[in-house]
Amino acid sequence: MTTLAELTDRLKTAVGSDSGLGKTLKFNLKGDGFILINGGSVTNDDGPADLTMTISMADLEAMGQGKLDAMTAVMTGKLQLSDMGVAMSLQGKMQALFAKLA
Repeated sequence: MTTLAELTDRLKTAVGSDSGLGKTLKFNLKGDGFILINGGSVTNDDGPADLTMTISMADLEAMGQGKLDAMTAVMTGKLQLSDMGVAMSLQGKMQALFAKLA
């Protein structure tokens, strides 16, 4: 099982100098911590974000590995989104970011 620090470091590498999202994205890891992506910054802060994705660390890893589809995760309750409109507008950019994690 990946730790929060390991996952944060992997995201920092994937994001590089700019996430390309154009919006702030926060992962609420259901008690395991937070990961906030803001441009090229990746921190474990619980700050405000345009989109908060609430998901377990294991399910986030599965999404990053292509083993769990985001729509399936939403439909089965494994993933909750704070704003479906923002999520839909970022879908392609998030897929590109997740591809870098695999």
